[in-house]
Amino acid sequence: DVKTAFLHGGLDEELYILQPEGFLIPGKEHLVCKLRHSLYGLKQAPRLWYKKFDLYALKWLQSADPCLYMKKETNGSRSILVLYVDDMLIARSMTQVAGIKMQTQIAFSTKDLGNAKHILGIRIRQDRQKNILFVSQEKYIEKVLGKISDD
Repeated sequence: DVKTAFLHGGLDEELYILQPEGFLIPGKEHLVCKLRHSLYGLKQAPRLWYKKFDLYALKWLQSADPCLYMKKETNGSRSILVLYVDDMLIARSMTQVAGIKMQTQIAFSTKDLGNAKHILGIRIRQDRQKNILFVSQEKYIEKVLGKISDD
């Protein structure tokens, strides 16, 4: 999880806002504030955050798709990083995951939420002894089937 992700994006245009409530300067209520950084609530904030992260990630990963980054290691294995708004999912061996986490923590303030169990309605389970990863959309399928049977 990237803390305050939308505040990381740099502005690429001049933006002005009305003076915030409680910060009005008496006699200058008609003036506006020029933003120097992105704010939560700006329509541009998600895009600005993505652009900043994308520029950062492309320094050491390849873009396979928007918000999907990969790195092929010399031994043939791959590292995969998926970005969804302010959450990252990293797939790789634990030692390499630690390296990717450390790289992103240097650039952005992040919080490690541990091994993924759910993301975007997908359940994730791993069997480390057999080196198998199970993914399931069982709940989503049940929801869809429930809607069909209700119709």
